[in-house]
Amino acid sequence: MRVAILDDVERVALSCADWRSLGAEEVVAFERHVDDVAELGSLLAGFDVLVVQRERTRIDVALLDLLPSLQLVVTTGVRNASIDLEACAARSVVVCSTGGTQAPVVEHTWALILAALRDVPGRDAAMRRGEWLPTAGRALEGRTLGLLGLGKTGTRMARIAAAFDLEVVAWSENLTAEAAAERGARRVEKDELFSSSDIVSVHQMLSPRSRGLVGEAELRLMRPDAWLVNSSRGPIVDEAALVLALREGWIAGAALDVYDDEPLPADHPLRSLANTVLTPHVGYVTVDNYRDWFGTAVRRIASWQSGTPESVLTP
Repeated sequence: MRVAILDDVERVALSCADWRSLGAEEVVAFERHVDDVAELGSLLAGFDVLVVQRERTRIDVALLDLLPSLQLVVTTGVRNASIDLEACAARSVVVCSTGGTQAPVVEHTWALILAALRDVPGRDAAMRRGEWLPTAGRALEGRTLGLLGLGKTGTRMARIAAAFDLEVVAWSENLTAEAAAERGARRVEKDELFSSSDIVSVHQMLSPRSRGLVGEAELRLMRPDAWLVNSSRGPIVDEAALVLALREGWIAGAALDVYDDEPLPADHPLRSLANTVLTPHVGYVTVDNYRDWFGTAVRRIASWQSGTPESVLTP
């Protein structure tokens, strides 16, 4: 058995789990992200098992057709929209997930919020230039946090918001007032969420229904002193509309961990805008999370070896 670990850009996968326990002929961690399908197919030819990171590399028909030896794909996290489950099933490739917790993403989202409202990146950069340029930041207490989505991640966000004495409002298509109240928020209509919130934080799953959910109309509803925060998925926000909103001052700024194209191109306009706080999709990237994910990945491979695969994802 040959095992390939994809997109180990942090170079921690091999040290986070006991891969030797599998008795595999080879376990290789690829540190460089590869977009080109032909190159990826050449690199992965002959591997029986792929361990993939959530939505970093697409596992689709074009790639699967280049990997006749592939029998198992293990994805970190609960689900992975970049895996074509129907194509895998048609080729008898088993797909399993590791499961996981929302805590790291929630923690990072609050890091983005605090960094944005207190301009931590700007003050840090000024200090390193030898300058002393204090600026007046904005407090959280008494302000309004709008949560676009109130599932597991959004509920954790609401719980922490209470400690900051924030008012929490929330909207999603099927959210009821009763469910919102139980989770520490007040249910409002989508337009009111955008117009009344000091911070709008996105916590939706990416789907055909949520793609472009935050567009020009929603951004124009926001106040000029409000911030948009997205640690969910890039395409939920219309990126072109967001760039325009930031350039023209419809909103105060955006704190982002996710983008339409990842890695974010070096010449992307978001990189040159002063009213952004940007991180490279690291919401889930913690040593603790990786130990859990890769340790579970080893167990998923072992259970598949024994003929009883666990946490199988089906179309």
